[in-house]
Amino acid sequence: MRIAFYAPLKSPNHPVASGDRQMARMLVKALEHGGHSVELASELRFYLREPEPKSFDALKIEAREEAARLTKLWDRHGKPDLWFSYHPYYKAPDLIGPELTSAFTVPYVTAEASYSRRRNAGLWADTQAFVARAVEQAALNICFTQRDRQGLADAIPDAALGMLSPFIDTSAFREKPARGCPTRLVTVAMMRPGDKVESYRMLAQALGPIRHLPWTMSVVGDGPARDEVKAQFAGLPANRIEWLGAIEPAALPDVLYRGGIYVWPGYGEAYGVAYLEAQAAGLPVVAQDIAGVPEVVRDGQTGFLTPPGDVAAFASAIERLLARNDERTIMAEKARRFILEERSLGAAAARLAELLSRIPVS
Repeated sequence: MRIAFYAPLKSPNHPVASGDRQMARMLVKALEHGGHSVELASELRFYLREPEPKSFDALKIEAREEAARLTKLWDRHGKPDLWFSYHPYYKAPDLIGPELTSAFTVPYVTAEASYSRRRNAGLWADTQAFVARAVEQAALNICFTQRDRQGLADAIPDAALGMLSPFIDTSAFREKPARGCPTRLVTVAMMRPGDKVESYRMLAQALGPIRHLPWTMSVVGDGPARDEVKAQFAGLPANRIEWLGAIEPAALPDVLYRGGIYVWPGYGEAYGVAYLEAQAAGLPVVAQDIAGVPEVVRDGQTGFLTPPGDVAAFASAIERLLARNDERTIMAEKARRFILEERSLGAAAARLAELLSRIPVS
């Protein structure tokens, strides 16, 4: 099929790296892997940081202008077979695709759409109404987590829903890694206020009680909260922690291969692409049983998921993997096999093909 792809929150071409941009790129790759022709319908970013009516009105005008541009383009060169909207939610609804596809009788599909009733207040109620109408119109809504699926099902009972497990391009991890240092911890995360800082804070608190063990840690990430994050670790020996800053994606596998355990609490994670990459490199994970993390880590098999907010349990899980190298090795092998066999680009392409085959295309 000829597929028009749109990500209102962040275009696959956006200059700032993030898990959202990475998954948008992975979806395009998976669709192309399945033989489809994918064109980026628009790079208009429809993102409301705060519920400001003036900003919302300005973005709606931009969306109408973009829809008018695409209308002329489709009239001149023909319409696509399908519109694929990635990650519409209350701060970034798709205000182009639903109306345009309805006018041209083009099937509309969403992936990772989300709906939360607790956001139904003020302007967010208006933006969520756009999401709800889009989900209701969609020929298919592809969910990455059971949490998102349940949210959509509760709000829009008649929505057409399907599941696609989060995945990565595993090509960079195909070579069997050399055995890394079993006591080196690794974490990869942006440094920004909110959930990321909370996760860094919990990680620092968990490392304090196990400072008697011979661990070291590599931290990949940067951002506006860099100083706040580093301050959380000030009570730990400075020579234990390697601050690598932001690195190129191509350099990440080598950092992961050098490590032994991936540690990240995961507050607010939709699922966490970094968990998938770490396991692909053969690192068992220590995270919280929170948000979408259980969708990408198998508790007791490829890592440990500890109760939310329980710092002592998080520290104990790290300590266990540091102390039991045989168990860590077994988990490392299971983690790598899990990702390479079940969460690869090829597996996702096959699943997408199955899902999209259910949609009648004129």
